Order: sequence, then structure tokens, then C-alpha cells
Amino acid sequence: MQAKRVIVGLSGGVDSSVAAYLLLQQGYEVIGLFMKNWHDDSVTLSDECPWLEDSNDAMLVADTLGIPFQTVDLSEQYKARIVDYMFAEYQRGRTPNPDVLCNREIKFDVFLDIALSLGADFVATGHYCQKGEMTTSSHTTHQLIAGADSNKDQSYFLCQLNQAQLAKTLFPIGGLQKSEVRKIATEQGMITAEKRDSQGLCFIGKVSLPDFLQQKLAVKKGDIVQVASSHPMYCEPQENSPEELAKKYIYTPSDGKQVGTHNGAHFFTVGQRKGLAVGGTVEPLFVLATDVKTNTIYVGEGKNHPGLFRRALWIAQEDVHWVRPDLASDNPMEVQARIRYRQPLTTATLHPTSEGMFLVFDAPQSAIAAGQFAAWYLDHECIGSGVIG
Repeated sequence: MQAKRVIVGLSGGVDSSVAAYLLLQQGYEVIGLFMKNWHDDSVTLSDECPWLEDSNDAMLVADTLGIPFQTVDLSEQYKARIVDYMFAEYQRGRTPNPDVLCNREIKFDVFLDIALSLGADFVATGHYCQKGEMTTSSHTTHQLIAGADSNKDQSYFLCQLNQAQLAKTLFPIGGLQKSEVRKIATEQGMITAEKRDSQGLCFIGKVSLPDFLQQKLAVKKGDIVQVASSHPMYCEPQENSPEELAKKYIYTPSDGKQVGTHNGAHFFTVGQRKGLAVGGTVEPLFVLATDVKTNTIYVGEGKNHPGLFRRALWIAQEDVHWVRPDLASDNPMEVQARIRYRQPLTTATLHPTSEGMFLVFDAPQSAIAAGQFAAWYLDHECIGSGVIG
């Protein structure tokens, strides 16, 4: 019987390197493919070329493992689907998550299509998550389960995958601890064994986001307004309904005092502390809200400022996604949820409506940012997600 073919997204890091090795041990025919996703000189990231080093490392790993290797240029698709989307979202005063988008639009869409065209039965990546299956006589349901290493679990980044994508995907290292992955790489003499994990934008590398955004978005001076923690709008809502709990604080310049200036409200996000360059406070200032129409940033003193916290968020119907569509319901559902990577899961309730969904947390959440993704779970299985409105 011919071995099933798996195309591994070799990124030049230790995780995908070990993923390829484990697949070989399991008897698969393995091919390594490196995705080159950036060479747009109109947006200068740095003088370095991180993708070139990563590509060379990926090629050396493939050579060590004795598997075929090639590079595929996806920069055109990456620019259109990720970078242009990022600029558009920031210009609207929202905060996109490029890593979640990169997985949905590039790794498990464009890359998956290329792999299938090359005769692959599956694609595989070095993500720390696990895949489960529930099979009946007529149907198989695929599960996206948190990685065994709770400190590295990356299921949040995959929260926009669908059943068709999961059906063709393998996560070979999802049941391992990071320390075990590095040990395997060392034992196999891989050049990536001690390589540090990549930082920054997916497939681009480490970059200062403000510098990156200023390549495309205009600098525009505006006011920084500090809002007191005793502001009357922080009183508890009179109604405990999802609609009331999800309401955003709408600030005006008269709600506080002008304490500084900035270079553009679209360069900032809710919860941000760095980059404000305003002193004279006992505790650091945090961004409470941005208004790109008036080009104003509203800030509050201290990480416990009440303006940072809300109990609920809204997701429009077109932005609701179910990894497990069989679990979608018109009734309220208690789940575990998070609004950012590595945030501990916390109890919340989904409240569906005809126009979308409210996600109401048992405890107030800090810095809920429009454009980010909320993901919800049952027993460590990611069953759905959505773009925060």
C-alpha cells in the first residue's frame, strides 16, 4: 500500500522541523514546502531578511531528513489578504489579528490548495494543538483541541478553521511539550534545535508595528485626553442584559483633560501602554478608546482603570464562525472563552440573536478591542470564534 503524502509547511523553526520528522517516523511520504510571503519593497520592514535565513534553515532540515523541499512564493496573496486588510482595519480604528488571518487565509487556504494540487493527502504544521475525530456511520466530525503544552497552546490562532480544512490537516507535535520537541530536534541533529521562536507578524518577522503602519498610514497630530476613573459613565448598567453589558463607552473631549499629543489615533489600540510619551502620573496611562473620526485618544491611569473593563462583547452575524457547526444553537450556551492568545479561558455565555451574537463573561474583561477575535471552547475544544465588533 502506498504511503499517504503529507506536505509540511517548513517554516525554518524547530516546531515544523520536528513535525516533519514525526510524520516520517509514522510512515508518511513527506515533502517540505517553505512559504515566502513577503518581498514588498514599498513597505520597508528592516535591513534584515528573516525569510531568507528561515528558508535556508528549512532547506537544511529537509536535507537532514532526506525529504524533497521547495519554496513557494505567496507574497501576492499575503499582501492582498493580510497586509492590505491590516492597513484597512487600523485606518478604521480597529485592531486586526494577522496571525489568525494568516492561518485562515494563507496556511490553510492558499497553501492547502497548492498542497492538494501536488497530490497531498494532508498538510501539516508545527502548531501546538490537537485534532480529534468523531465518526458515525455516515459522517466524520473533526475537532480542534488545545495543545498538550498549556503554555504553548495555539488553538486560538486556528479558531477560524472549518471542517473541510481540518479534514486535510495534521498537527504532529500537538501532544508534546515544547521541551520534548527541542529534545527530539537535538537528538536528530537539526540546525533548528536551539533556534528561538519567531516573533512579530506571521511570516514577516519581528517588526515595530507603529513603524510598519506609518509606511502606509499618514501621521496626523491629535490630542491625548485623560479620563478620570471616577467618571459617571462607569456606573453599573441599570439593566443586566447582554445589550447593555456590551455597550462601549463613548467618550468626548469634555470627559477629560488634554495631557499630550499623538501622531494618529489609528496607530493605537485599546489597552496599549507604550508609545504615549505622557508623564507625570503615579501609574502608567493605558488607552481606553480611540476615535479616528476626531483623531482623539482617551487614556486612563492604571491597569485597573474601570474604563478598561467590560463584561460583554458583540459579534455581527457575518463574523460568527463555528469550527463545529453541529453545535451552533439559537439558545444561550455556556462556554469557556478568551479574547487574546494565552489568556486563561474564562466562563462566559453565548447569547445568539438574529443579527449576531453577544458573548457575556462572568467576570469583566480588560481591553476588549474591536477587530480582534474572541474564541469559545467546550472542554478544551475550540468550537467557534468571531470578530469583535
